[in-house]
Amino acid sequence: MDHQTWATVDDYLTDNLLGPDEALGDAARAAEAAGLPDIAVSAPQGRFLTLLASMVRARSILEVGTLGGYSAICLARALPPDGTLVTLEADPRFADVARGNVDRAGVGDRVDIRVGAALDTLPTLRDDAPFDLVFLDADKASNAAYFRWALELSLPGTVIVVDNVVRHGAIADAGSDDPGVRGTREMFELIAAEPRVDATALQTVADKGYDGFALALVTG
Repeated sequence: MDHQTWATVDDYLTDNLLGPDEALGDAARAAEAAGLPDIAVSAPQGRFLTLLASMVRARSILEVGTLGGYSAICLARALPPDGTLVTLEADPRFADVARGNVDRAGVGDRVDIRVGAALDTLPTLRDDAPFDLVFLDADKASNAAYFRWALELSLPGTVIVVDNVVRHGAIADAGSDDPGVRGTREMFELIAAEPRVDATALQTVADKGYDGFALALVTG
């Protein structure tokens, strides 16, 4: 099994299970044309986010790491008409691309893009909290700090999803000097010691390669 196999299966699932999605295709092409890094969630992963937000009946969602707005579209689609997705993006150029994409996808009225370093913006969100679902997908070195804020802005029943936590298997290397690995390991240590959450993590393979995500439920 190799990366080409994973990509071929992802293409099969996208074509035969999910079906065509013009808005998401346009968003991916706009991000590519603007030179954004190719690190957005895949189509099956995006549908997973939509389904998860629907299952928890989310009315208020927080996303850390907007990029080109692909995952924001997926999350916002699950919201009721009066629901809100607050999504944080450090790069103004990325935020501009995302605004165009969410507007073209027809969910711009539910998406509030806030520009600035997330650790500066998160303390300003107390009036927007609590959030029913939090999706953390920004710089991995700050994962522990992001998770602490996710807890601060949650309530019992909030679901927290953290993407890219396996780091191509490097997460198991206690001696790694990669900031993303170290930050994610610190987050796992925090979660393991936190009595207010139940959590797990799963490895994944897809057209984006080998990685995984963590899933936590706030219980108290």
